Amino acid sequence: TTAMEILDVCGDDLDALVVGVGTGGTATGTGEVVKQKIRSLKLFAVEPAESAVFSGGRAGPHKIQGIGAGFIPEIFNRSVVDRFMPVAYEDARNAARRLAEQEGILCGISSGAILHASCIVASELGPGKRLLAILPDTGERYLSTELWS
Repeated sequence: TTAMEILDVCGDDLDALVVGVGTGGTATGTGEVVKQKIRSLKLFAVEPAESAVFSGGRAGPHKIQGIGAGFIPEIFNRSVVDRFMPVAYEDARNAARRLAEQEGILCGISSGAILHASCIVASELGPGKRLLAILPDTGERYLSTELWS
Protein backbone atom coordinates (compact mmCIF):
# COMPACT_ATOMS: atom_id res chain seq x y z
CA THR A 1 0.00 0.00 0.00
CA THR A 2 2.91 2.39 0.60
CA ALA A 3 3.97 2.15 -3.03
CA MET A 4 0.45 2.86 -4.26
CA GLU A 5 0.15 5.86 -1.94
CA ILE A 6 3.42 7.22 -3.30
CA LEU A 7 2.24 6.80 -6.88
CA ASP A 8 -1.15 8.35 -6.07
CA VAL A 9 0.50 11.44 -4.61
CA CYS A 10 3.54 11.80 -6.88
CA GLY A 11 2.43 10.22 -10.13
CA ASP A 12 5.54 9.72 -12.20
CA ASP A 13 7.13 12.96 -11.00
CA LEU A 14 9.63 11.56 -8.52
CA ASP A 15 13.40 11.36 -8.89
CA ALA A 16 14.54 9.72 -5.66
CA LEU A 17 13.14 7.64 -2.83
CA VAL A 18 15.03 7.34 0.46
CA VAL A 19 14.07 4.57 2.89
CA GLY A 20 15.53 2.87 5.91
CA VAL A 21 16.52 -0.76 5.60
CA GLY A 22 16.04 -3.20 8.45
CA THR A 23 14.40 -6.34 7.17
CA GLY A 24 14.31 -4.85 3.69
CA GLY A 25 10.52 -4.98 3.44
CA THR A 26 9.94 -1.30 2.71
CA ALA A 27 12.82 -1.07 0.24
CA THR A 28 11.80 -4.25 -1.57
CA GLY A 29 8.04 -3.78 -1.62
CA THR A 30 8.04 -0.10 -2.39
CA GLY A 31 10.99 -0.26 -4.74
CA GLU A 32 9.63 -3.07 -6.89
CA VAL A 33 6.28 -1.38 -7.46
CA VAL A 34 7.37 2.25 -7.80
CA LYS A 35 10.32 1.44 -10.06
CA GLN A 36 7.99 -0.40 -12.46
CA LYS A 37 6.07 2.85 -12.94
CA ILE A 38 8.96 5.31 -12.68
CA ARG A 39 11.90 3.70 -14.48
CA SER A 40 14.26 6.62 -13.80
CA LEU A 41 13.65 6.57 -10.02
CA LYS A 42 16.72 6.11 -7.82
CA LEU A 43 16.20 4.28 -4.53
CA PHE A 44 18.55 4.98 -1.63
CA ALA A 45 18.58 2.56 1.31
CA VAL A 46 19.80 3.86 4.67
CA GLU A 47 21.44 1.66 7.30
CA PRO A 48 23.48 2.29 10.46
CA ALA A 49 27.16 2.87 9.69
CA GLU A 50 27.96 0.83 12.79
CA SER A 51 26.22 -2.24 11.28
CA ALA A 52 26.35 -1.71 7.53
CA VAL A 53 25.75 -5.29 6.37
CA PHE A 54 23.90 -4.27 3.18
CA SER A 55 26.93 -2.18 2.20
CA GLY A 56 29.23 -5.15 2.72
CA GLY A 57 30.27 -4.34 6.28
CA ARG A 58 29.95 -6.36 9.44
CA ALA A 59 26.99 -6.59 11.74
CA GLY A 60 27.55 -4.79 14.99
CA PRO A 61 25.84 -3.05 17.87
CA HIS A 62 24.30 0.31 17.05
CA LYS A 63 21.85 2.84 18.50
CA ILE A 64 19.62 3.42 15.48
CA GLN A 65 16.53 1.42 16.42
CA GLY A 66 14.25 0.35 13.59
CA ILE A 67 16.89 -0.19 10.91
CA GLY A 68 20.02 -2.29 10.72
CA ALA A 69 18.80 -5.76 11.64
CA GLY A 70 22.36 -7.09 11.30
CA PHE A 71 21.57 -9.63 8.58
CA ILE A 72 20.22 -9.65 5.03
CA PRO A 73 16.81 -11.36 4.92
CA GLU A 74 15.91 -13.70 2.08
CA ILE A 75 12.99 -11.48 1.04
CA PHE A 76 15.28 -8.53 0.33
CA ASN A 77 15.59 -7.62 -3.37
CA ARG A 78 18.97 -5.93 -3.71
CA SER A 79 18.33 -5.05 -7.36
CA VAL A 80 15.84 -2.30 -6.47
CA VAL A 81 18.44 -0.33 -4.49
CA ASP A 82 20.63 2.07 -6.41
CA ARG A 83 22.79 3.01 -3.43
CA PHE A 84 23.19 1.99 0.17
CA MET A 85 23.88 4.87 2.53
CA PRO A 86 25.43 4.07 5.91
CA VAL A 87 24.67 6.82 8.45
CA ALA A 88 26.45 7.24 11.78
CA TYR A 89 24.42 7.50 14.98
CA GLU A 90 25.59 11.06 15.70
CA ASP A 91 24.48 12.23 12.25
CA ALA A 92 21.08 10.56 12.73
CA ARG A 93 20.70 12.11 16.17
CA ASN A 94 21.67 15.57 14.95
CA ALA A 95 19.24 15.39 12.02
CA ALA A 96 16.35 14.31 14.27
CA ARG A 97 17.09 17.14 16.69
CA ARG A 98 17.38 19.66 13.85
CA LEU A 99 13.97 18.61 12.50
CA ALA A 100 12.43 19.14 15.94
CA GLU A 101 14.12 22.51 16.48
CA GLN A 102 13.54 23.95 13.00
CA GLU A 103 10.21 22.40 11.99
CA GLY A 104 8.61 21.31 15.27
CA ILE A 105 8.43 17.69 14.08
CA LEU A 106 9.46 14.98 16.54
CA CYS A 107 10.88 12.02 14.67
CA GLY A 108 12.71 8.96 15.91
CA ILE A 109 16.32 8.02 15.43
CA SER A 110 15.81 5.93 12.28
CA SER A 111 13.94 8.86 10.74
CA GLY A 112 16.89 11.05 11.67
CA ALA A 113 19.19 8.69 9.75
CA ILE A 114 16.91 8.78 6.73
CA LEU A 115 16.65 12.58 6.93
CA HIS A 116 20.44 12.91 7.09
CA ALA A 117 20.86 10.71 4.01
CA SER A 118 18.06 12.59 2.23
CA CYS A 119 19.87 15.89 2.67
CA ILE A 120 22.95 14.38 1.03
CA VAL A 121 20.90 12.94 -1.84
CA ALA A 122 19.03 16.23 -2.34
CA SER A 123 22.27 18.18 -2.63
CA GLU A 124 23.60 15.65 -5.14
CA LEU A 125 20.41 15.72 -7.23
CA GLY A 126 20.35 19.49 -7.39
CA PRO A 127 17.50 21.97 -7.91
CA GLY A 128 14.27 20.98 -9.60
CA LYS A 129 14.39 17.33 -8.55
CA ARG A 130 11.78 15.63 -6.36
CA LEU A 131 12.79 13.42 -3.46
CA LEU A 132 10.55 11.47 -1.11
CA ALA A 133 11.87 10.23 2.22
CA ILE A 134 9.88 7.77 4.31
CA LEU A 135 10.30 8.73 7.97
CA PRO A 136 8.85 5.70 9.78
CA ASP A 137 9.06 6.54 13.45
CA THR A 138 7.92 9.19 15.88
CA GLY A 139 10.13 10.87 18.43
CA GLU A 140 7.61 10.36 21.23
CA ARG A 141 8.87 6.87 21.99
CA TYR A 142 12.39 8.24 22.45
CA LEU A 143 11.62 11.11 24.86
CA SER A 144 13.40 9.41 27.76
CA THR A 145 16.46 8.43 25.71
CA GLU A 146 19.66 10.25 24.86
CA LEU A 147 18.12 11.30 21.55
CA TRP A 148 16.41 14.14 23.41
CA SER A 149 18.62 14.47 26.50
